[in-house]
Amino acid sequence: MTRSLHSSEAQQLSKTIEDMLVERNLRGMKTIQPALTAGYYGRAAEMIQRACEQQGTILIGTGFPVTDTFETDGPVGAIALYNALQTLGAKPVLVCGPPLCTELVDDYRIEPLLVGPHAGQDEEARQALRRWKPSLIISIERPGKARDGNYYNMRGEDISARAACFDSFMEQALCPTIAIGDGGNEIGMGNIHETLQSLNIVPSSTTCTELVIADVSNWGALGLIALLSWHSDRDLLSDIDPMAILQYLSQKGSVDGVTRLNELTEDGLPASEGIELIGRLKHLVS
Repeated sequence: MTRSLHSSEAQQLSKTIEDMLVERNLRGMKTIQPALTAGYYGRAAEMIQRACEQQGTILIGTGFPVTDTFETDGPVGAIALYNALQTLGAKPVLVCGPPLCTELVDDYRIEPLLVGPHAGQDEEARQALRRWKPSLIISIERPGKARDGNYYNMRGEDISARAACFDSFMEQALCPTIAIGDGGNEIGMGNIHETLQSLNIVPSSTTCTELVIADVSNWGALGLIALLSWHSDRDLLSDIDPMAILQYLSQKGSVDGVTRLNELTEDGLPASEGIELIGRLKHLVS
C-alpha cells in the first residue's frame, strides 16, 4: 500500500515535521523558516519517491571540511538516505572529496571530487552528470559558494582551499535538485539569500529546486526518510542506527563540526538526540 504525498494528510504531516525539525532554532533556521513555502519536506519527498519509482540514479553530495578532515553532520544523514533509497529501488551515489571519498569507497558507490579551487570544476561536474545521468541530485551539508566565489564555515573562516565544488552539479543539473542545510552557508541557501542577511554568517548563493532546513542537517535526512516511510508504508526509520554510523565515521577520522573533536556527536549534540528524534518521527508516521 502507498499513500499520496499530495493529500491533505501528507501536507499536514510535512508541516508538522518542518516545525519539529527547527523547534530548537540552534542556528536560526526557525527564524528564517517563514521565507520558505510550507510543505517543502513533502515536495522534496515526492521528488525522491518519483526517482525511486523510476529506479533512477540519485547523486548525494556531502562532506563539509573541518581542519584537514570532515564533520559528522552530513555524512550520517547521507548514509541513512543512501540505504533508504537503495531499499526503495534507486541507485544512490555519494559525491564527495577526500578524505571522505577515500574512506567510503570500499563500502559505497562513490563519485570523487577534487579539493580546492581549480579551473576544471564545471567540466568535473559535466563529465560526472554525463556518466551517471541522475534522476535527482541531493546535497546535504555541503558548503555553498558565497557571492564572492569563496566558501565559508560557520565561523566566517574562508575554507575554499579545503572545499570541493558540488555547486557545479546543482547548477548544471538537468534533473530536480534538493538541498539540506542548517545554517545558511550550505548549498541551496541561495533560494533565501536575502533572508539570511539577518544571521551572523557568510551565506551561500547556490540555489536548488527545493530547499529543506533543519536544526541539524542529518536530521533533515531523517525527516525525508520519515515521509518516504509514510508514503511507502515501510518502516525505513528502524533501519537507521545513528550510533553505528557515527562509530563507522569516527574510525575513518570524522570530527564534530562544532567541537572539532573525534567524538560520536552531531554539531555538539550527543547521538541520543538523533535517536530520540527517530523515535518521535516513527510515532508520527506510524
